[in-house]
Amino acid sequence: ELDWQLQNNNGEVILSGKSIVKGFDAASGDSIHLIDFSEFKTEGDGYKLIANDLESPLFIVSDNIYSNLKFDAMAYYYHNRSGIPIEAKYVGDDWSRAAGHVTDNNVTCFKGRDADGKTWLGCPYTLDVAGGWYDAGDFGKYVVNGGISAWTLQNLYERFPNVYPDGSLKIPENNNGVSDLLDEARWEMEFLLSMQIPQWQAGAGLAHHKIHDRTWEPIPVMPPTEMNNDNNHEVENAGRYLYPASTAATLNLAASAAQCARIWKEIDSAFAEQCLLAAEIAWQAALENPNLYAGNTPGEGGGNYDDTFVEDEFYWAAVELFITTGKDEYKDYVLNSSQFGKVSQFDWASTATLGSISLVSVENNLPADKLAEVKQNVLTFADEMSALQNNYGYPSLIKGDFPWGSNGLILNTTILMGIAYDVSKDSKYLDAMRLSMDYIMGRNPINISYVTGYGTFPMGHPHHRFWANDLANGFPPPPPGALSGGANTNPSDPAAIEAGLLDLPPAKRYIDDIGSFSTNEVTINWNAPLVWVSTYLDQVK
Repeated sequence: ELDWQLQNNNGEVILSGKSIVKGFDAASGDSIHLIDFSEFKTEGDGYKLIANDLESPLFIVSDNIYSNLKFDAMAYYYHNRSGIPIEAKYVGDDWSRAAGHVTDNNVTCFKGRDADGKTWLGCPYTLDVAGGWYDAGDFGKYVVNGGISAWTLQNLYERFPNVYPDGSLKIPENNNGVSDLLDEARWEMEFLLSMQIPQWQAGAGLAHHKIHDRTWEPIPVMPPTEMNNDNNHEVENAGRYLYPASTAATLNLAASAAQCARIWKEIDSAFAEQCLLAAEIAWQAALENPNLYAGNTPGEGGGNYDDTFVEDEFYWAAVELFITTGKDEYKDYVLNSSQFGKVSQFDWASTATLGSISLVSVENNLPADKLAEVKQNVLTFADEMSALQNNYGYPSLIKGDFPWGSNGLILNTTILMGIAYDVSKDSKYLDAMRLSMDYIMGRNPINISYVTGYGTFPMGHPHHRFWANDLANGFPPPPPGALSGGANTNPSDPAAIEAGLLDLPPAKRYIDDIGSFSTNEVTINWNAPLVWVSTYLDQVK
């Protein structure tokens, strides 16, 4: 045990005690002592802890620590919009830029040989897929990752429809009478809808998996306003293309569009009808093409987001369609799915839990005993994860290794803690949420805040094409509110390898370096749960 003191800004000791010895933490290699001063609730700044001759940085005590973060985390999406100028009046001079990739309004399919030697025939049409959000550190746009990202924001709206009223965000649509949260989600939804193969073409109703350049863009670089998409395939390894449709992408569209339809029904009925029509067409197309798996096509220029198990996407899409339409065909599919009621760690590739969250969050006609079963599954999983969190030296909500994007996985699990609190009103789940955010914001083995602009030592050099933190050469630092991917048990980029991360314990395998795409990238699907969790904790005290 260690003696500790809490001092105020005058150096007066206002609380003292002995540490709780937690012992050796395998994930970090650290020996952990816990100092619990949660009984102290006097708001103010200039506080510090002293233990074993070590002093903490100065900190504040407040009941309102997430009110700004939720807005900054939401601003991530406007910053990363494609196809529209990012204006100084919304983001400030440093982050303003010209519209990127307006030529995405006329894109055809990749044609030629991929890295595996497979020949792709292309398609006889072009699509207007301008808009949407740049996915991560690159300029690709992906339906699979866009689906879970839009769903997360739309789910937040279904829970808190009044938190982001018109005018609350700094975006061009902030005077149109519609929630700014919905305005931002719609920017992505309209892109997702545009990726659907038209009715008069082969594969009608399916969704193209992705659009990106034929080769990786350099870093750093600003998004080009226009580029030669090379629709005639005249230059080898050049251009920007649509890539083949996949079952997973099609079901991501079906799920997020079905959710969109019920949300917009009383706000913009025409858009709601467009979403529902696209969702039902996508559902039928997926049923007819259940085994279209995305692969390594063309092998460079963009991420794979390959997903070869899609029973979870079928379940998720069926749930959203059932809740929105009430139709028996969707209800029967939900109840007979092997994924029914599944609650687990989730991400873009594992989406069954999204369906289960919707079932317990949005009013529907599921039989009472079946709904109770799903709610119990939520609580059982939340209890399992909370127990793990309490046993760890640092309060991460994760099971097993730290995968690529571990912070996104941790925050998705934190969403489930919020759902568990909704179901049970047991404050232990709120406590778990707060502890999880503590980990993200600096209570971790690296002593870094994984969120730009927040905490004493925030991340500042994400893997991102234009947030290169080099203002002298026209590349701004990251704006506040962007979440880093975080520790990765198996880092794979040269920056991480050269820094010797593989010699460190798993929870310390992270480097704040623009080159470290496997530990320090930022993405739309990781920032979405940051928005969700920070909003929830700001609203539910």
